[in-house]
Amino acid sequence: MPRMILLGGGVCGLATALMLARDGHDVTLLERDPAPAPDSVEAAWGWERGGVPQFRQPHGLQPLAHRVLEEQLPDVRDAIVAAGGQLANPLAFMPPTIADRTPRPGDERFVSLSVRRPTLEQAIARAADAQPGLTIRRGTAAAALLTRGMNGSSHVMGVRTDAGDELVADLVVDAMGRGSRLPGLLADAGLEPAAEEAEDARFIYYTRYFRGPAQPQPRAPRLTAVGSFSIVTLPGDNDTWSVTLFVAAGDRPLKRLRDTGAWTALVRACPRHAHWLDGEPITDVLPMAGVMDRHRAAAPPATGVVSVADAWACTNPTLGRGIALGLAHAAVLREVVRTRLDDPRALADEWRERTERELAPWYRGCVASDRARVAEMDAHRDGRTPPPPDDPAAVLRTALFAAMPYDPEAFRAGMEIIGCLAQPEEVLARPGLAERVIAVAEDARDAPPMGPARDELLRLVA
Repeated sequence: MPRMILLGGGVCGLATALMLARDGHDVTLLERDPAPAPDSVEAAWGWERGGVPQFRQPHGLQPLAHRVLEEQLPDVRDAIVAAGGQLANPLAFMPPTIADRTPRPGDERFVSLSVRRPTLEQAIARAADAQPGLTIRRGTAAAALLTRGMNGSSHVMGVRTDAGDELVADLVVDAMGRGSRLPGLLADAGLEPAAEEAEDARFIYYTRYFRGPAQPQPRAPRLTAVGSFSIVTLPGDNDTWSVTLFVAAGDRPLKRLRDTGAWTALVRACPRHAHWLDGEPITDVLPMAGVMDRHRAAAPPATGVVSVADAWACTNPTLGRGIALGLAHAAVLREVVRTRLDDPRALADEWRERTERELAPWYRGCVASDRARVAEMDAHRDGRTPPPPDDPAAVLRTALFAAMPYDPEAFRAGMEIIGCLAQPEEVLARPGLAERVIAVAEDARDAPPMGPARDELLRLVA
Protein backbone atom coordinates (compact mmCIF):
# COMPACT_ATOMS: atom_id res chain seq x y z
CA MET A 1 0.00 0.00 0.00
CA PRO A 2 1.50 3.39 -0.99
CA ARG A 3 2.38 5.60 1.96
CA MET A 4 1.75 9.33 2.17
CA ILE A 5 2.81 11.91 4.74
CA LEU A 6 0.76 15.10 5.00
CA LEU A 7 2.33 18.06 6.81
CA GLY A 8 -0.36 20.33 8.19
CA GLY A 9 -3.88 19.66 9.42
CA GLY A 10 -5.83 22.74 8.36
CA VAL A 11 -8.92 22.55 6.17
CA CYS A 12 -7.06 21.83 2.93
CA GLY A 13 -4.53 19.48 4.55
CA LEU A 14 -7.35 17.44 6.06
CA ALA A 15 -9.25 17.41 2.75
CA THR A 16 -6.14 16.27 0.87
CA ALA A 17 -5.52 13.53 3.43
CA LEU A 18 -9.12 12.32 3.17
CA MET A 19 -9.00 12.17 -0.63
CA LEU A 20 -5.74 10.21 -0.63
CA ALA A 21 -6.83 7.83 2.12
CA ARG A 22 -10.07 7.10 0.28
CA ASP A 23 -8.02 6.12 -2.75
CA GLY A 24 -6.41 3.37 -0.69
CA HIS A 25 -3.20 5.05 0.44
CA ASP A 26 -1.76 4.72 3.93
CA VAL A 27 -1.77 8.36 5.07
CA THR A 28 -0.10 9.88 8.13
CA LEU A 29 -0.91 13.52 8.86
CA LEU A 30 1.35 15.56 11.16
CA GLU A 31 -0.24 18.61 12.78
CA ARG A 32 1.88 20.84 15.00
CA ASP A 33 -1.03 22.15 17.11
CA PRO A 34 -1.80 19.59 19.84
CA ALA A 35 -5.49 20.19 20.58
CA PRO A 36 -7.87 17.57 19.13
CA ALA A 37 -11.01 18.47 17.23
CA PRO A 38 -13.71 19.62 19.68
CA ASP A 39 -16.93 17.66 20.10
CA SER A 40 -19.27 20.55 19.37
CA VAL A 41 -19.64 23.66 17.24
CA GLU A 42 -19.76 25.79 20.37
CA ALA A 43 -16.46 24.38 21.60
CA ALA A 44 -14.89 24.79 18.14
CA TRP A 45 -14.86 28.59 18.49
CA GLY A 46 -12.47 28.22 21.44
CA TRP A 47 -10.28 25.59 19.71
CA GLU A 48 -6.60 26.49 20.18
CA ARG A 49 -5.21 26.72 16.63
CA GLY A 50 -2.05 28.75 17.08
CA GLY A 51 -0.77 27.62 13.70
CA VAL A 52 -3.74 29.25 11.93
CA PRO A 53 -3.62 33.00 12.67
CA GLN A 54 -6.73 33.60 10.55
CA PHE A 55 -8.73 30.92 12.39
CA ARG A 56 -11.35 33.37 13.75
CA GLN A 57 -11.31 35.70 10.77
CA PRO A 58 -14.16 35.57 8.21
CA HIS A 59 -14.35 32.62 5.87
CA GLY A 60 -16.82 31.38 3.33
CA LEU A 61 -16.87 28.61 0.77
CA GLN A 62 -17.23 29.98 -2.73
CA PRO A 63 -19.23 28.01 -5.33
CA LEU A 64 -16.05 26.27 -6.50
CA ALA A 65 -15.39 25.01 -2.96
CA HIS A 66 -18.93 23.68 -2.67
CA ARG A 67 -18.60 21.93 -6.05
CA VAL A 68 -15.31 20.26 -5.07
CA LEU A 69 -16.77 19.01 -1.78
CA GLU A 70 -19.90 17.78 -3.55
CA GLU A 71 -17.82 15.84 -6.09
CA GLN A 72 -14.91 14.66 -3.94
CA LEU A 73 -16.13 14.56 -0.31
CA PRO A 74 -19.95 14.67 -0.33
CA ASP A 75 -20.26 13.27 3.21
CA VAL A 76 -18.04 16.07 4.49
CA ARG A 77 -20.25 18.63 2.74
CA ASP A 78 -23.25 17.02 4.47
CA ALA A 79 -21.46 17.10 7.84
CA ILE A 80 -20.77 20.83 7.45
CA VAL A 81 -24.45 21.44 6.73
CA ALA A 82 -25.44 19.27 9.70
CA ALA A 83 -23.17 21.42 11.88
CA GLY A 84 -25.10 24.52 10.87
CA GLY A 85 -23.48 25.54 7.59
CA GLN A 86 -25.91 27.10 5.14
CA LEU A 87 -26.27 26.16 1.50
CA ALA A 88 -27.36 29.27 -0.38
CA ASN A 89 -27.42 30.64 -3.89
CA PRO A 90 -26.33 34.29 -4.08
CA LEU A 91 -28.73 34.78 -6.97
CA ALA A 92 -31.53 34.54 -4.42
CA PHE A 93 -30.06 37.59 -2.70
CA MET A 94 -29.30 39.87 -5.61
CA PRO A 95 -29.27 43.56 -4.64
CA PRO A 96 -32.72 45.18 -4.74
CA THR A 97 -31.43 47.47 -7.50
CA ILE A 98 -31.74 44.49 -9.90
CA ALA A 99 -35.33 44.28 -11.14
CA ASP A 100 -35.13 41.14 -13.33
CA ARG A 101 -34.83 38.21 -10.93
CA THR A 102 -36.02 35.53 -13.36
CA PRO A 103 -34.09 32.24 -12.94
CA ARG A 104 -31.77 31.17 -15.75
CA PRO A 105 -30.59 27.69 -16.80
CA GLY A 106 -27.40 26.82 -14.93
CA ASP A 107 -28.08 29.04 -11.91
CA GLU A 108 -27.53 26.06 -9.64
CA ARG A 109 -23.78 26.33 -10.24
CA PHE A 110 -23.66 29.35 -7.94
CA VAL A 111 -24.60 27.45 -4.76
CA SER A 112 -22.16 28.27 -1.98
CA LEU A 113 -21.71 27.24 1.64
CA SER A 114 -21.74 29.79 4.47
CA VAL A 115 -19.79 28.65 7.52
CA ARG A 116 -17.30 30.04 10.02
CA ARG A 117 -13.78 28.61 9.90
CA PRO A 118 -13.93 26.86 13.33
CA THR A 119 -17.19 25.10 12.40
CA LEU A 120 -15.82 24.10 9.01
CA GLU A 121 -12.55 22.76 10.38
CA GLN A 122 -14.26 20.91 13.23
CA ALA A 123 -16.57 19.09 10.80
CA ILE A 124 -13.81 18.05 8.42
CA ALA A 125 -11.44 17.10 11.28
CA ARG A 126 -14.02 14.77 12.78
CA ALA A 127 -14.48 13.11 9.39
CA ALA A 128 -10.71 12.69 9.14
CA ASP A 129 -10.49 11.23 12.65
CA ALA A 130 -12.93 8.50 11.60
CA GLN A 131 -11.33 7.74 8.23
CA PRO A 132 -9.74 4.26 7.86
CA GLY A 133 -6.21 4.43 6.50
CA LEU A 134 -5.64 7.93 7.88
CA THR A 135 -3.60 8.47 11.06
CA ILE A 136 -3.53 11.97 12.53
CA ARG A 137 -0.69 12.81 14.92
CA ARG A 138 -1.51 16.09 16.62
CA GLY A 139 1.20 17.90 18.53
CA THR A 140 3.77 16.49 16.11
CA ALA A 141 5.76 18.39 13.48
CA ALA A 142 8.35 17.50 10.87
CA ALA A 143 11.83 18.35 12.13
CA ALA A 144 13.78 17.20 9.07
CA LEU A 145 13.38 15.65 5.64
CA LEU A 146 14.78 12.23 4.84
CA THR A 147 16.47 12.26 1.44
CA ARG A 148 18.42 10.07 -0.94
CA GLY A 149 19.70 10.24 -4.49
CA MET A 150 17.48 9.01 -7.33
CA ASN A 151 18.30 9.06 -11.05
CA GLY A 152 20.94 11.72 -10.63
CA SER A 153 18.85 14.08 -8.48
CA SER A 154 17.65 14.41 -4.89
CA HIS A 155 14.54 12.63 -3.68
CA VAL A 156 12.58 13.21 -0.46
CA MET A 157 11.71 9.80 1.00
CA GLY A 158 10.08 10.83 4.27
CA VAL A 159 10.45 12.96 7.38
CA ARG A 160 11.92 12.84 10.86
CA THR A 161 9.45 14.14 13.43
CA ASP A 162 10.29 16.40 16.34
CA ALA A 163 9.85 13.30 18.52
CA GLY A 164 12.67 11.59 16.61
CA ASP A 165 10.54 9.10 14.62
CA GLU A 166 11.57 8.44 11.04
CA LEU A 167 8.60 8.04 8.69
CA VAL A 168 9.21 6.81 5.15
CA ALA A 169 6.69 7.60 2.40
CA ASP A 170 6.16 7.47 -1.34
CA LEU A 171 5.15 11.14 -1.26
CA VAL A 172 5.41 14.00 1.24
CA VAL A 173 2.72 16.67 0.85
CA ASP A 174 3.32 20.12 2.29
CA ALA A 175 -0.04 21.48 3.48
CA MET A 176 1.44 23.74 6.17
CA GLY A 177 -0.40 26.78 4.84
CA ARG A 178 0.73 30.38 4.79
CA GLY A 179 3.47 29.74 7.34
CA SER A 180 4.88 26.65 5.62
CA ARG A 181 8.31 25.66 6.92
CA LEU A 182 9.17 23.61 3.82
CA PRO A 183 11.78 26.08 2.49
CA GLY A 184 13.69 25.79 5.77
CA LEU A 185 13.38 22.00 5.83
CA LEU A 186 14.72 21.81 2.27
CA ALA A 187 17.61 24.11 3.10
CA ASP A 188 18.48 22.10 6.23
CA ALA A 189 18.60 18.99 4.06
CA GLY A 190 20.98 20.68 1.65
CA LEU A 191 18.33 20.86 -1.06
CA GLU A 192 17.41 23.80 -3.25
CA PRO A 193 14.06 25.31 -2.26
CA ALA A 194 11.30 26.12 -4.72
CA ALA A 195 11.49 29.53 -6.35
CA GLU A 196 9.41 32.09 -4.46
CA GLU A 197 7.88 35.51 -5.03
CA ALA A 198 6.17 37.47 -2.26
CA GLU A 199 4.85 40.91 -1.45
CA ASP A 200 2.86 42.50 1.36
CA ALA A 201 -0.78 42.78 0.32
CA ARG A 202 -0.89 46.02 2.40
CA PHE A 203 -4.33 45.51 3.90
CA ILE A 204 -5.49 45.64 7.52
CA TYR A 205 -8.77 43.96 8.46
CA TYR A 206 -11.19 44.82 11.26
CA THR A 207 -13.93 42.23 11.80
CA ARG A 208 -16.81 41.78 14.18
CA TYR A 209 -19.20 38.81 14.49
CA PHE A 210 -22.91 38.96 15.26
CA ARG A 211 -25.75 36.57 15.98
CA GLY A 212 -29.47 37.06 15.51
CA PRO A 213 -32.75 35.28 14.92
CA ALA A 214 -32.46 36.07 11.20
CA GLN A 215 -29.42 36.89 9.12
CA PRO A 216 -29.55 40.25 7.32
CA GLN A 217 -30.38 40.18 3.62
CA PRO A 218 -27.78 41.75 1.29
CA ARG A 219 -28.52 45.14 -0.21
CA ALA A 220 -25.13 45.42 -1.89
CA PRO A 221 -22.41 43.04 -3.12
CA ARG A 222 -20.65 41.06 -0.39
CA LEU A 223 -17.48 43.02 -1.12
CA THR A 224 -18.05 46.75 -1.62
CA ALA A 225 -15.28 49.27 -2.27
CA VAL A 226 -15.96 52.71 -0.74
CA GLY A 227 -13.16 55.16 -1.39
CA SER A 228 -10.31 54.53 1.06
CA PHE A 229 -11.98 51.55 2.75
CA SER A 230 -13.94 48.45 1.76
CA ILE A 231 -16.64 46.50 3.55
CA VAL A 232 -17.31 42.76 3.43
CA THR A 233 -20.45 41.09 4.82
CA LEU A 234 -20.55 37.32 5.17
CA PRO A 235 -23.26 35.02 6.55
CA GLY A 236 -22.00 32.21 8.76
CA ASP A 237 -23.38 29.10 10.39
CA ASN A 238 -25.97 28.84 13.16
CA ASP A 239 -27.48 32.32 12.71
CA THR A 240 -24.15 34.13 12.81
CA TRP A 241 -22.56 36.59 10.42
CA SER A 242 -19.51 38.84 10.16
CA VAL A 243 -18.84 42.38 9.00
CA THR A 244 -15.30 43.34 8.00
CA LEU A 245 -13.82 46.74 7.24
CA PHE A 246 -10.46 46.73 5.53
CA VAL A 247 -8.10 49.59 4.82
CA ALA A 248 -4.65 50.13 3.39
CA ALA A 249 -1.69 49.75 5.70
CA GLY A 250 -0.19 53.16 6.36
CA ASP A 251 -3.57 54.92 6.60
CA ARG A 252 -2.94 55.90 10.20
CA PRO A 253 -6.28 57.60 11.03
CA LEU A 254 -8.15 54.43 10.10
CA LYS A 255 -6.26 52.38 12.65
CA ARG A 256 -8.87 53.74 15.05
CA LEU A 257 -11.23 51.17 13.57
CA ARG A 258 -9.95 48.70 16.16
CA ASP A 259 -12.11 50.71 18.56
CA THR A 260 -15.67 49.38 18.71
CA GLY A 261 -17.23 52.84 18.67
CA ALA A 262 -15.34 54.03 15.59
CA TRP A 263 -15.95 50.74 13.79
CA THR A 264 -19.68 50.83 14.50
CA ALA A 265 -19.99 54.47 13.46
CA LEU A 266 -18.46 53.77 10.07
CA VAL A 267 -20.59 50.70 9.33
CA ARG A 268 -23.71 52.62 10.39
CA ALA A 269 -22.80 55.38 7.92
CA CYS A 270 -22.96 52.91 4.99
CA PRO A 271 -26.65 52.95 3.94
CA ARG A 272 -26.68 49.52 2.30
CA HIS A 273 -24.73 47.85 5.08
CA ALA A 274 -25.92 49.44 8.32
CA HIS A 275 -28.63 46.79 8.83
CA TRP A 276 -25.86 44.18 9.31
CA LEU A 277 -25.42 45.73 12.76
CA ASP A 278 -28.93 44.58 13.73
CA GLY A 279 -27.87 41.62 15.82
CA GLU A 280 -26.13 40.69 19.04
CA PRO A 281 -22.36 41.29 18.85
CA ILE A 282 -20.55 38.12 19.89
CA THR A 283 -16.97 39.42 19.55
CA ASP A 284 -15.08 42.65 19.87
CA VAL A 285 -13.36 44.04 16.79
CA LEU A 286 -10.80 41.46 15.61
CA PRO A 287 -7.87 43.05 13.72
CA MET A 288 -5.54 41.24 11.34
CA ALA A 289 -2.55 42.62 9.42
CA GLY A 290 0.62 41.47 7.73
CA VAL A 291 -1.05 39.30 5.09
CA MET A 292 1.24 38.35 2.22
CA ASP A 293 0.62 37.46 -1.40
CA ARG A 294 3.15 34.65 -1.93
CA HIS A 295 3.75 32.10 -4.66
CA ARG A 296 6.14 29.13 -4.79
CA ALA A 297 6.71 26.45 -7.36
CA ALA A 298 4.30 23.62 -6.58
CA ALA A 299 7.11 21.06 -6.81
CA PRO A 300 10.64 21.98 -5.65
CA PRO A 301 13.68 20.73 -7.59
CA ALA A 302 13.77 17.57 -5.43
CA THR A 303 11.24 14.85 -6.20
CA GLY A 304 9.07 13.13 -3.60
CA VAL A 305 7.60 16.32 -2.12
CA VAL A 306 4.91 18.70 -3.35
CA SER A 307 3.11 21.75 -1.94
CA VAL A 308 -0.66 22.15 -1.95
CA ALA A 309 -3.10 25.03 -1.30
CA ASP A 310 -1.72 27.98 0.72
CA ALA A 311 1.65 26.24 1.11
CA TRP A 312 1.97 26.69 -2.66
CA ALA A 313 0.37 30.12 -3.07
CA CYS A 314 -1.59 32.36 -0.74
CA THR A 315 -3.30 35.70 -1.21
CA ASN A 316 -5.01 38.20 1.01
CA PRO A 317 -8.46 36.91 2.03
CA THR A 318 -10.52 39.79 0.66
CA LEU A 319 -11.74 37.85 -2.37
CA GLY A 320 -12.42 34.72 -0.32
CA ARG A 321 -10.65 32.39 -2.71
CA GLY A 322 -8.19 30.61 -0.41
CA ILE A 323 -10.16 27.53 0.62
CA ALA A 324 -11.91 27.24 -2.75
CA LEU A 325 -8.64 27.16 -4.66
CA GLY A 326 -7.01 24.99 -1.98
CA LEU A 327 -9.72 22.34 -2.26
CA ALA A 328 -9.52 22.45 -6.06
CA HIS A 329 -5.74 22.04 -5.77
CA ALA A 330 -6.22 19.00 -3.53
CA ALA A 331 -8.54 17.45 -6.11
CA VAL A 332 -5.90 17.97 -8.80
CA LEU A 333 -3.30 16.26 -6.60
CA ARG A 334 -5.65 13.32 -6.15
CA GLU A 335 -5.84 12.92 -9.93
CA VAL A 336 -2.08 13.27 -10.45
CA VAL A 337 -1.27 10.75 -7.73
CA ARG A 338 -3.68 8.24 -9.25
CA THR A 339 -1.70 8.13 -12.50
CA ARG A 340 1.87 9.20 -11.65
CA LEU A 341 2.80 7.89 -8.21
CA ASP A 342 5.10 5.21 -9.59
CA ASP A 343 7.22 7.80 -11.44
CA PRO A 344 8.41 10.60 -9.09
CA ARG A 345 9.79 12.81 -11.86
CA ALA A 346 6.65 12.49 -13.99
CA LEU A 347 4.51 13.23 -10.92
CA ALA A 348 6.49 16.38 -10.13
CA ASP A 349 6.37 17.59 -13.72
CA GLU A 350 2.64 17.02 -14.17
CA TRP A 351 1.85 18.50 -10.76
CA ARG A 352 3.85 21.62 -11.55
CA GLU A 353 2.32 21.97 -15.03
CA ARG A 354 -1.29 21.51 -13.93
CA THR A 355 -0.86 23.82 -10.96
CA GLU A 356 0.50 26.60 -13.13
CA ARG A 357 -2.14 26.08 -15.81
CA GLU A 358 -5.23 25.61 -13.64
CA LEU A 359 -4.49 27.48 -10.39
CA ALA A 360 -1.77 30.08 -10.99
CA PRO A 361 -3.96 32.45 -13.07
CA TRP A 362 -6.18 32.90 -10.01
CA TYR A 363 -3.16 33.85 -7.92
CA ARG A 364 -1.95 36.39 -10.47
CA GLY A 365 -5.45 37.85 -10.73
CA CYS A 366 -5.60 38.32 -6.96
CA VAL A 367 -2.25 40.10 -6.89
CA ALA A 368 -3.30 42.44 -9.71
CA SER A 369 -6.56 43.16 -7.90
CA ASP A 370 -4.72 43.90 -4.64
CA ARG A 371 -2.33 46.31 -6.30
CA ALA A 372 -5.13 48.16 -8.08
CA ARG A 373 -7.27 48.46 -4.95
CA VAL A 374 -4.38 49.70 -2.80
CA ALA A 375 -3.58 52.32 -5.44
CA GLU A 376 -7.22 53.47 -5.30
CA MET A 377 -7.20 53.61 -1.51
CA ASP A 378 -3.94 55.57 -1.44
CA ALA A 379 -5.34 58.06 -3.96
CA HIS A 380 -8.53 58.63 -1.94
CA ARG A 381 -6.46 59.04 1.23
CA ASP A 382 -4.25 61.66 -0.42
CA GLY A 383 -7.09 63.53 -2.12
CA ARG A 384 -6.06 62.46 -5.62
CA THR A 385 -8.18 61.07 -8.44
CA PRO A 386 -7.70 57.28 -8.44
CA PRO A 387 -5.61 56.06 -11.37
CA PRO A 388 -7.63 54.60 -14.25
CA PRO A 389 -7.23 50.92 -15.18
CA ASP A 390 -4.02 50.47 -17.16
CA ASP A 391 -5.17 48.05 -19.89
CA PRO A 392 -8.37 47.18 -21.79
CA ALA A 393 -8.92 43.97 -19.80
CA ALA A 394 -8.71 45.89 -16.52
CA VAL A 395 -11.18 48.47 -17.89
CA LEU A 396 -13.67 45.68 -18.60
CA ARG A 397 -13.20 44.07 -15.19
CA THR A 398 -13.75 47.41 -13.46
CA ALA A 399 -16.90 48.02 -15.52
CA LEU A 400 -18.22 44.55 -14.72
CA PHE A 401 -18.00 44.98 -10.97
CA ALA A 402 -19.50 48.47 -11.21
CA ALA A 403 -22.42 47.01 -13.19
CA MET A 404 -23.04 44.00 -10.93
CA PRO A 405 -25.48 45.71 -8.52
CA TYR A 406 -27.71 46.87 -11.40
CA ASP A 407 -27.89 44.16 -14.06
CA PRO A 408 -28.76 40.44 -13.75
CA GLU A 409 -26.36 39.29 -16.45
CA ALA A 410 -23.52 41.37 -15.06
CA PHE A 411 -24.30 39.99 -11.61
CA ARG A 412 -24.09 36.40 -12.87
CA ALA A 413 -20.90 37.13 -14.81
CA GLY A 414 -19.31 38.72 -11.77
CA MET A 415 -20.37 35.84 -9.54
CA GLU A 416 -18.71 33.36 -11.91
CA ILE A 417 -15.43 35.17 -11.35
CA ILE A 418 -15.92 35.79 -7.63
CA GLY A 419 -16.98 32.16 -7.15
CA CYS A 420 -13.85 30.89 -8.99
CA LEU A 421 -15.99 29.20 -11.65
CA ALA A 422 -14.45 30.94 -14.66
CA GLN A 423 -11.55 33.29 -15.35
CA PRO A 424 -12.35 36.93 -16.18
CA GLU A 425 -10.94 36.57 -19.69
CA GLU A 426 -13.33 33.72 -20.44
CA VAL A 427 -16.36 35.48 -18.99
CA LEU A 428 -15.80 38.85 -20.63
CA ALA A 429 -15.15 37.30 -24.05
CA ARG A 430 -18.76 36.15 -24.33
CA PRO A 431 -20.65 37.82 -27.17
CA GLY A 432 -22.28 41.09 -26.18
CA LEU A 433 -21.31 41.02 -22.51
CA ALA A 434 -18.52 43.61 -22.67
CA GLU A 435 -20.75 46.14 -24.40
CA ARG A 436 -23.54 45.49 -21.92
CA VAL A 437 -21.46 45.94 -18.78
CA ILE A 438 -19.81 49.11 -20.10
CA ALA A 439 -23.24 50.64 -20.80
CA VAL A 440 -24.59 49.66 -17.37
CA ALA A 441 -21.45 50.89 -15.62
CA GLU A 442 -21.80 54.27 -17.37
CA ASP A 443 -25.35 54.62 -16.04
CA ALA A 444 -24.21 53.53 -12.56
CA ARG A 445 -21.91 56.54 -12.25
CA ASP A 446 -24.85 58.59 -10.97
CA ALA A 447 -25.82 56.02 -8.32
CA PRO A 448 -25.82 57.19 -4.69
CA PRO A 449 -22.56 56.58 -2.83
CA MET A 450 -22.21 53.37 -0.83
CA GLY A 451 -20.63 55.12 2.12
CA PRO A 452 -19.09 58.32 3.45
CA ALA A 453 -16.55 60.42 1.59
CA ARG A 454 -13.08 60.82 3.08
CA ASP A 455 -13.79 63.95 5.12
CA GLU A 456 -16.86 62.40 6.74
CA LEU A 457 -14.98 59.13 7.24
CA LEU A 458 -12.26 60.89 9.23
CA ARG A 459 -14.86 62.66 11.36
CA LEU A 460 -16.64 59.37 12.11
CA VAL A 461 -13.51 57.59 13.34
CA ALA A 462 -11.97 60.54 15.20
